[in-house]
Amino acid sequence: MTDFSIATLTSHFPATSSKHDVINPTSGKRIYELPQLTAEQVELEVDRARDEQIDWAALQVFERADIFLKLHDAMLANEDKILDLLQLETGKSRAHAYEEFSGAVGITRYYAKIAEKALSIKKAATGVPVLLKSFVRQEPIGVVGIITPWNYPLALAMMDVVPALIAGNCVVHKTDNQTTLISLLVRLLAVEAGLPEDAWRIVAGDGATVGNAVTDNVDYVAFTGSTNTGRSVAQRAAGRLIGFSLELGGKNPAIVLPSANPAKAAEIIVAGCFGNAGQLCVSISRVYVPNAVKAEFEKELVSIVGKLKVGKSNDFNFDIGSLTSAAQLARVERYVADAKQKGAKFLIGGEPLPEVGPYFFAPSVVTNIGDDVLLKREEVFGPVLSVYGYDSIDEAVDAANDSEFGLNSSIIGNRKEAQKLAARINAGSVNINEGYRASFASFGAPMGGTKQSGFGRRNGIGGLLKYTEAKAIGVARSVAGLGLPNTAKQWRRMVPLMRGIAKILRRLP
Repeated sequence: MTDFSIATLTSHFPATSSKHDVINPTSGKRIYELPQLTAEQVELEVDRARDEQIDWAALQVFERADIFLKLHDAMLANEDKILDLLQLETGKSRAHAYEEFSGAVGITRYYAKIAEKALSIKKAATGVPVLLKSFVRQEPIGVVGIITPWNYPLALAMMDVVPALIAGNCVVHKTDNQTTLISLLVRLLAVEAGLPEDAWRIVAGDGATVGNAVTDNVDYVAFTGSTNTGRSVAQRAAGRLIGFSLELGGKNPAIVLPSANPAKAAEIIVAGCFGNAGQLCVSISRVYVPNAVKAEFEKELVSIVGKLKVGKSNDFNFDIGSLTSAAQLARVERYVADAKQKGAKFLIGGEPLPEVGPYFFAPSVVTNIGDDVLLKREEVFGPVLSVYGYDSIDEAVDAANDSEFGLNSSIIGNRKEAQKLAARINAGSVNINEGYRASFASFGAPMGGTKQSGFGRRNGIGGLLKYTEAKAIGVARSVAGLGLPNTAKQWRRMVPLMRGIAKILRRLP
């Protein structure tokens, strides 16, 4: 029986004198002390991963993939332990913990199943058939640095850790201090499934110190977090001429079409906004609804939100859990206070719930939002939904696109009409008759943002290939004494043939 005790999990870290108190969000009490690594210790962890990488990459792709199929099964076998730990560290409800768990399991299975075909050597077209053959190999980059946030510490980690490892890289993974145990637990399961100890190294500590040390020593870095920090990571990576990908903030809009049923639309919007108490980069935070039905829609919203159960338990009795930290509570309170001061109207919520727990905040719906209200344009990252009216579809689209962010979006109404409108929305993903789950759960589709919401994509085949370097292999040969020309005389003889080949290739499909 696997020992999942905190002492066993944290024994992964080297000895260090610096510690960080990890707090239970639902009680405000300390869970344990997390070791904080120095920059020098991070460098040593990168060295361990680099020493392992050659042997790890030497395995056949199917051998690496098989380890992750075993990990997939081990995660299912330890479902309750994983869910309990997710809730302990994040404070999210059981339902939202399971949503995250299922995403992590699904992405692990997806990459384990597609890896061998996706990473196989592929033929490439040439300009001179018969005389030339060309192939493309996908080779691992080396050591990949992955920096993950606290809000979805399991799912967002596995979306990058799994493809990076299956591609033949080793990983140095910087977790958030608040949510390190869940990564340590799944890593332990991976090691038991056959992953070498040094293939996946986890580091924890001060964001600037440890995060910078990761970026300064790896061969590629994948970052998920705030836009401001993402800019710093990009600049640091660019200075070293290494590749990077960024998934950053969002201010995700939803458009309710005139064809939508207001009650059904309100149900979809509530589910899309309040997942993990709004602490989700792709959650809906602003909704645009026809002025003709705005009052009815708001009434439906208030009715649904008013029935949401907010609380803490390791079962499915509550819809909404806690914010994850005192800092998050303070952030939400700051935006709400600003909105109230500037005349915005809260239809429901707008206040903390200390009687439930120290960081709980009531699911909130706000309208009458002026241009000077901060939450109109800035990411709250909490359970606050803004409602706006519109008179025309063009007005709604312009308002939805009027943001520095472009991560996720939603359109609710007639499916064909919504699919046509999706092309006009400036976002990395558009969900139709859903808030975020339709795209979030589509493991074969790319996930990422435009504008200030990120750079690059995770998920899909591209999410695997970004952790490789493409190597072109060109093979020249002679047929019946005919080969590629090397002299002017040979070129003169070849020109008619080359011209003919070009015309033939033009006609081919």
